Amino acid sequence: MIKTKNLTKVFRTEEVETSALDNVNFEVKKGEFVAIMGPSGCGKSTLMNILGLLDNPSAGEYFFDGVDVSTYKESKRTGLRKGNIGFVFQSFNLIDELNVYENIELPLIYLKMSARERKEKVEAIMERMQIGHRKKHFPQQLSGGQQQRVALCRAVVANPKLILADEPTGNLDSKNGIEVMNLLKELNKEGTTIVMVTHSKRDAEFAHRVVNLLDGQIVTENIQSVLDAVI
Repeated sequence: MIKTKNLTKVFRTEEVETSALDNVNFEVKKGEFVAIMGPSGCGKSTLMNILGLLDNPSAGEYFFDGVDVSTYKESKRTGLRKGNIGFVFQSFNLIDELNVYENIELPLIYLKMSARERKEKVEAIMERMQIGHRKKHFPQQLSGGQQQRVALCRAVVANPKLILADEPTGNLDSKNGIEVMNLLKELNKEGTTIVMVTHSKRDAEFAHRVVNLLDGQIVTENIQSVLDAVI
C-alpha cells in the first residue's frame, strides 16, 4: 500500500537546519492498521504530512500504491489525495459555516459526484456513524464525540484506500475515545488501511503493529495481536 525508503525531511532557515526525519524506512500493507508513537518533536506529524501527500520529503522515496510520489508537485499531490486518502485530526477540522451534512458531503463535491450519489453516500455513512439526527446542526452545536464522528464520516464517505488519523481521540473523554477507536477498527476489518499517530497506549492496542519514532528515526517496531474487542 505505502512504503518509504530512506525518507528524510530537513527544515531550513537562514541560520538553522533541523532534521525532522532521518532515513525512515517502513512499509504498510493493504488492510493493515499501524500506530505511530513517540515523544513530541520526534517527527510523527512530519511523517504523516508526507504520507498524506501534504508535503514532499527532502530526500528518499515514498511509494503510494507502488508509484514513487515523493517528487510530485502540489497540484498532482492534491489530485491523488482526492478519493484515495481520508484524514482524521485531533482538532476535528470541521468547517464552522457548514452543517453536519455539508461537512460530510464536501469530499464528494470535490470528486464531482452527482447530487443523487452524494445524497446516498452521505446518508448511508451518517446512519452508520449514528449522527444522522444531527445532520442540520453546525459543529459548534455538537459535543466533541459527535464532532469526531462527523470527521470520521467525512474521512471515509468517498471510500478512500488509506485513512490517516492524527491523535483521533486526543480531545475526547475515555468513553467517546473508545467509541471512535471501535469505529476505526470496524473500518479496518472491512479492508481500509489505517495509519494512526497516537500518544495513547490504549489506542495503540487497536493496531496490528506499533512503530516507535525517536529523533526522526524508527527505533522499534512491535507486532501486536489483533484485538477483537475493546479493553
